[in-house]
Amino acid sequence: MDWNKTKTMFIVVFAILNVFLYSLYLNQYNEAQNVRVLGETSIEESLNHDNISYGPLPEYPEEMSYVSADTAPFSKSELSKYKNQEFVISEETILYATLEEPYMIKNARGDYQFTDFLTNYVPYGEEYLLWEVVEENQFALFFQKVEEYPIYFNYNAMLIVYWDEKGNITHYEQQRFGEFDSFNKKKDILSPRDVINTLYSRDYLKKDSSVTSISLGYSTLITLTQTQVFAPTWRVRVELKDGEFEDHFVNAIEGKMVEFQQERNENVVE
Repeated sequence: MDWNKTKTMFIVVFAILNVFLYSLYLNQYNEAQNVRVLGETSIEESLNHDNISYGPLPEYPEEMSYVSADTAPFSKSELSKYKNQEFVISEETILYATLEEPYMIKNARGDYQFTDFLTNYVPYGEEYLLWEVVEENQFALFFQKVEEYPIYFNYNAMLIVYWDEKGNITHYEQQRFGEFDSFNKKKDILSPRDVINTLYSRDYLKKDSSVTSISLGYSTLITLTQTQVFAPTWRVRVELKDGEFEDHFVNAIEGKMVEFQQERNENVVE
């Protein structure tokens, strides 16, 4: 047997096989890419057909991690520097504060002024972001934040400020978490476009509606006795045809819908 010829034949056969397999891989890859692009194109066409619009999409971090924290207790010593207030601590972690002197909620132009109040009257006030002002019930709702991202609708991370008919702040109630720690490694998160596609494919976006804003925050994933775990979460605000607004929340890592109690405003009123 001529081993040189046999060796050459094997080399040629393996070379042809490698070329065939690489060609097959390229075809499968291109088909997958075409399916993905076709799917995106199909959704874009469907959005246009249903007259669903959205503006420029926000920049976002490509990776985020779950975070965890413990509920934080309040102590009388840390409250001593805040004057003209009467404090009551309940269950160690709930603070009720009553102002002894009036504090106007609006400035001379009629705009709400919360920054100075949070800085000078509220312990750890810099940790909170304004979420909503409910004028008819005379209160404002604030969410504690993780870096710049709010924790959505977690009672252990809320600050609620109340005022009277004259516009004077009368009292507030507050809960907070302590230091936040990253829970596990950072993971890829859905892009804003992916979130819009997810909402549309699940029939959450109605015809003739407009996505007005998309922003990141955190929602509660796991609740233990004191420790809680939070997941990065997209909030999508949608204006409907009749001018009303809807908020949708999507787990930014897993793509699952996040549901909160519907009557949340009523739940925070005394």
